Amino acid sequence: MSNDHSGHAPAKSDAVSVRGRVGVFGIGLAAYWPQFSGLRERLCGYQAEVETHVTGLGLEVVSAGLVDSAMGAQDAARLFAASDLDLILCYVGTYATSSQVLPVVQRAKLPVLVLNLQPSSALDYENVDTGEWLANCSTCCVPEIANVFARARVQFRVVSGTLRDDPEAWGEIEEWCLAARAAAALRSSRIGFLGHTYPGMLDMYSDFTMVSAQTGAHIEVLEMCDLDRCVREAGAEEVAEKSRVAREMFTLENVPDGDLEWAARVAAGLDRMVDGFSLNGLTYYYRGLDGNPYERLGAGVILGNSLLTARGIPASGEGDLKTCLAMMILDRLGAGGSFTEFYAMDFRENFVLMGHDGPGHLAITDRKPVLRGLGLYHGKRGSGVSVEFNVKTGPVTLLAMTQTAEGSLKMITAQGVSEPGPTMKIGNTNSRLRFPLGPREFVNRWCAEGPTHHCALGVGHVERTIAKLGELLQIPVVKVC
Repeated sequence: MSNDHSGHAPAKSDAVSVRGRVGVFGIGLAAYWPQFSGLRERLCGYQAEVETHVTGLGLEVVSAGLVDSAMGAQDAARLFAASDLDLILCYVGTYATSSQVLPVVQRAKLPVLVLNLQPSSALDYENVDTGEWLANCSTCCVPEIANVFARARVQFRVVSGTLRDDPEAWGEIEEWCLAARAAAALRSSRIGFLGHTYPGMLDMYSDFTMVSAQTGAHIEVLEMCDLDRCVREAGAEEVAEKSRVAREMFTLENVPDGDLEWAARVAAGLDRMVDGFSLNGLTYYYRGLDGNPYERLGAGVILGNSLLTARGIPASGEGDLKTCLAMMILDRLGAGGSFTEFYAMDFRENFVLMGHDGPGHLAITDRKPVLRGLGLYHGKRGSGVSVEFNVKTGPVTLLAMTQTAEGSLKMITAQGVSEPGPTMKIGNTNSRLRFPLGPREFVNRWCAEGPTHHCALGVGHVERTIAKLGELLQIPVVKVC
């Protein structure tokens, strides 16, 4: 039964509440326990450290304990198959046969991260006994597990290092866990599609079924009358609060009171619509005609959608659904994700100017954004207020979600630096971005991958985590530079 016109809104959505669920199991050999007193307990303690660390990364851990027999593997398999997991971690405590490992992961049909984490950095070779060696011989069966996983077509990766004081190994594990959390958020997301795609932008047209099939996201098709009703139902206190937030958060330049009041009212209506349809993201565009009510609505959404984006509900303009997905991914990786396109190349200082008219991720700027009144929107109907800001200086990552000729999604990434300097004052987001390649070569290589003309711009360098997310979602990822 549809909830769109019933008048009874579903439970209020929490846009960023999805934690991701990771299955963890340790392995050892039951034959060792009566031979070496305390070995099993010691390995269980090590596994508990792993689980505590993963929980600290914001994921829910489903533990199958220490699997030490083929029968125990079947029990773990049933647990994992019923637990709606996003990733499986196999902690190798000591040697175990691969027959104890393969059954655990086969039913879940998920990627497996094999943790080859040795408790000590090196053995005391002249004094170590067999029990101590067995507590440190995780690497012994990892090649065996790799062989069996490869032959069984189980998707896996191995992380080798030490259990403690190893930032390289734990950095790798953290990236996998963040990727799993982003994958879970994407699979459970509800993205509103309001209006239609900007006419003629063929790069942005997408098949909703294809998007749902490859990401798990649900696309909720919305009508402008849905937004219109929500805006009309917004109370005076809700509108006043949005106006207060705007005055506090932005520097206002050339903003008539009436335009601010309308933008605040639409922002309050957008909140109602997001809550009413339990949305985690929104993509929108509506042309309108001759100043009619829907044209006025379409012209009034920039403030509200920027506020939504800043709190983890990405809003992409011009009906660009694929870029909404990219924005959500960067946001769930903690990098923000602002709606962006290529503006200009600067061949004097060798940077690329990038931004967009419309929603920006207000949480990733390092200066107070401007809310600028515009008597005319370029390429769009109507007038009103628009957001002007830059992504904060420092490392940045671009992420584009595009579609191949075969109908498959593909991600394109690039890492660079946002630099200080003058930008345009035209009511748009715009940032000066420098990449390892000069602007000429960078744009050529980016375009060679068949991107859409929009992308998401986030802070920090998260290319490695995006690559891991691509493996989890089975969506190819291309690094441009």
